[in-house]
Amino acid sequence: MFQEPAYTCGLCPRLKAFRDANIAAHPDWYNGPVAAFGDLDVELLIVGLAPGLKGANLSGRPFTGDYAGDLLYATLLEHGFAHGTYDKHKDDGLKLVGCRVTNAVRCVPPQNKPVGKETATCNAFLSEEIASMKNLRVILTLGTLSHGAVLSALGMKKSAFKFAHEACHPLDGGPAIFNSYHCSRYNTNTGRLTEAMFGNVFRKIRTFLDG
Repeated sequence: MFQEPAYTCGLCPRLKAFRDANIAAHPDWYNGPVAAFGDLDVELLIVGLAPGLKGANLSGRPFTGDYAGDLLYATLLEHGFAHGTYDKHKDDGLKLVGCRVTNAVRCVPPQNKPVGKETATCNAFLSEEIASMKNLRVILTLGTLSHGAVLSALGMKKSAFKFAHEACHPLDGGPAIFNSYHCSRYNTNTGRLTEAMFGNVFRKIRTFLDG
C-alpha cells in the first residue's frame, strides 16, 4: 500500500532544514511534505514540480493557495475533473472527479528549485504512487522536471520521450503521458502559457479518456 513520506521526513537534509526554518518563522503554516490530493483508483494523475512556499507549503494541499492553483483548479472545474468551490484552503470542500494531483518533490525547495538529488530521492514515492494506481490511463506532467521525474518513476530514460506542450506520448502497456507547461504565474505572465492553451490540454485528455 502506498505511503506518503512522514511529516518529519529527513531524506533530503537541505529541504528538511528549509522546512524547519519555515516552522520557526511561520508556525501556523503546514511546513511539511505535502501529500497528494485525490484518490488512487482514478484514471488521471497530474504531476507538478513541488509545493509553493506560500501555496501548498502553507495550506498542506497541492496547488492550493497560489496562482498556479487558481488556474489549475478553475480548469479542472471547467472540464469536469472537480466539483464544489475552490477557496484556496484545504478545507474548502473541493472534490476531485476522476483525477489526483501530486508533485514530483513533496517538500518546498528554496527558491522553488529542487536539486537533482532531491528529485531522485523523492522519486521513490512517485514511483510507488503510480504503481498503486491500477486504473491509471493518463499522466499529465506540468513542466520538464515533472516530465523527467515521471519517466524515471516508470523506469524509462529521460530521453525516451521529449517534453513538448500539448504532446501525448502513448506507452506500451502503460498510461499515456500528456505534457503541459507549468501553470505558474511566471509562465502565464510571459505568455508562454495562456488559459486557453491550458484548457486545450484538458480537452485533449478528456477526449482521450472518453474515446
